Amino acid sequence: MSRDQKKAESRRRILEAARDVFFRDGFMRANLDEMAEKAGVAKGTLYRYFESKADLYVAVLTNNHEVFHKEMVRAGETGDTAVERIRSIAKFYFAHWLDHPDYFQIFWAIDNESVIGDLPRDVIEKIAEFWEVNLNVTHGALVFGVERGEFIECDTWEIATILWSVANSLIESDNTKARRQIRRRPLEPLFMHACDIVIRGILKDPSCIELPPPAEERKSTLVKMA
Repeated sequence: MSRDQKKAESRRRILEAARDVFFRDGFMRANLDEMAEKAGVAKGTLYRYFESKADLYVAVLTNNHEVFHKEMVRAGETGDTAVERIRSIAKFYFAHWLDHPDYFQIFWAIDNESVIGDLPRDVIEKIAEFWEVNLNVTHGALVFGVERGEFIECDTWEIATILWSVANSLIESDNTKARRQIRRRPLEPLFMHACDIVIRGILKDPSCIELPPPAEERKSTLVKMA
């Protein structure tokens, strides 16, 4: 193994160990000594790759960011209509959560600084940049819809933010039994329906999105089918 390969492998092990510890303990309580031990490197080696715990935290959050963003852009360009593109983004985002729930958990910790402690300003700014560049993909699909006359004139950035907030809130609802119980419906169809509800509100022709029937109506339909 070459020197560069060894360095890349050490960095990979450090990021993997850090992700596990940050996921479990949050930013403030995460211990660098434990990360180094789990990665099989000396603590001094860890500091050769990352200047501080904040630097390491950002690296964990943005690891493989280019791959994620590339896939997000691809999803945002899939479909001939804006509705198809936004649904494509939603499907990608939900599938990414299924495959990488730990990253979502670490990101959500940022919304709970009162619990994990104040994060360094550079960490917050870096994460905001990460969020914004990906939110821009949804924003682009919305602008596309307005330009082609599919959507009414609206604040496309605001709608993108609403979609993103609704999506994350629904995914986070899977974290507790009580929230799963009151949800009543399986998460994936509810997730897609929620996106449709938001988009339906800005369509020039809302009838082109058919919303699902109420839960009781669906239940009676299933009984009839049985």
